[in-house]
Amino acid sequence: MKVLVIGGGAREHALCRSLSLDPDVTALHCAPGNAGIAEVAELHPVDQMDGAAVAELATGLGAGLVVVGPEAPLVAGVADAVRRVGIPCFGPSKEAAQLEGSKAFAKDVMAAAEVPTARSYVCTTAEEIDEALDAFGAPYVVKDDGLAAGKGVVVTDDVAAAREHALACGRVVIEEFLDGPEVSLFAITDGETVLPLQPAQDFKRALDDDEGPNTGGMGAYSPLPWADPKLVDEVMASVLQPTVDELRRRGTPFSGLLYAGLAITSRGVRVIEFNARFGDPETQVVLARLKTPLARVLLHAAKGTLDTEPPLTWRDDAAVTVVVASHNYPGTPRTGDPIEGLEDVAAEDAPHAYVLHAGTKRDGDAVVSAGGRVLSVTATGKDLTEARERAYRAVGRIRLDGSQHRTDIARKAAEAQPGA
Repeated sequence: MKVLVIGGGAREHALCRSLSLDPDVTALHCAPGNAGIAEVAELHPVDQMDGAAVAELATGLGAGLVVVGPEAPLVAGVADAVRRVGIPCFGPSKEAAQLEGSKAFAKDVMAAAEVPTARSYVCTTAEEIDEALDAFGAPYVVKDDGLAAGKGVVVTDDVAAAREHALACGRVVIEEFLDGPEVSLFAITDGETVLPLQPAQDFKRALDDDEGPNTGGMGAYSPLPWADPKLVDEVMASVLQPTVDELRRRGTPFSGLLYAGLAITSRGVRVIEFNARFGDPETQVVLARLKTPLARVLLHAAKGTLDTEPPLTWRDDAAVTVVVASHNYPGTPRTGDPIEGLEDVAAEDAPHAYVLHAGTKRDGDAVVSAGGRVLSVTATGKDLTEARERAYRAVGRIRLDGSQHRTDIARKAAEAQPGA
């Protein structure tokens, strides 16, 4: 089958890499893609937010499946435009994607489905904001109601900073702070059947030891040796299936990738947020461990026949991703800097370590930075210790002026794993 992937980040590179290794995929295309994706897929300069243009491209290519990666095109209804021309599309409708597009909508769905989550208030005025902040107290959790590329959340003990962020958002969700470690769990669904993937943990803060501002994610790892073996089953029963059932009941079935951001609190599992697409950088480590060929599963989800698909199978290996970010990220990043050492990673570290491109582009013969998160260096190993060593060895071969990365991705989990 011919597959078209929409997007141009490391998540889409991870998807394209997995699809390129799938024997069912006869041709792989990506729009708009990036310098790394160009090595495994044919790129097309199409605006990913233009549903009509995406549908026209898919039709012209004779695509048998379109996979929409980022959240913004999904919230804009690009998946609907593709389905209207009769092509199976992996990604929720515009209405169902509001599960990520609006925090208030997600809270309403969770309340109806009795999904455990933080108590919250939706605020639109300064008075409501002040009342909510006073009701919960520190630490304050303030979330922009709309899309914010993973950076619309502020968690702080400073009430003035919390209030400033809330006022800047317009419509905002203020909620109680959830204690305990965070977990990301993805599930593929056709709107009825739900297939969970393996859990991962990502690192949102820019600096080591979870210091610095929030980012889109600076690294991730999977599996989670410290997690309860029953976690996936518990989340399936209490979160994923009830949410999918509730959206179908409302007449807006969710077909695509449902991402549950979870807190493992002292009172049990609680949902922090939902996303309507594969998460970045967790996708990089989860797909590194997936044995089941990806294209068939995504096609069954897109066609509503996921109940014919057996449970997913997984490699025993651990996987670690370290994000290499540009100078000044998560502020306004410096771009246009040459990236060197990519060939060294391919020559010295493959197949156990490889580079997934995010914010890159071609400039003549050179690959240069073109965004905040530039690369996701991903490695596998028999355990997290070996995967970490391989990932950081590969990071050390890359040269990007002014770049930054965390040095503690998966460190605590590796130290705590059996035999460490």
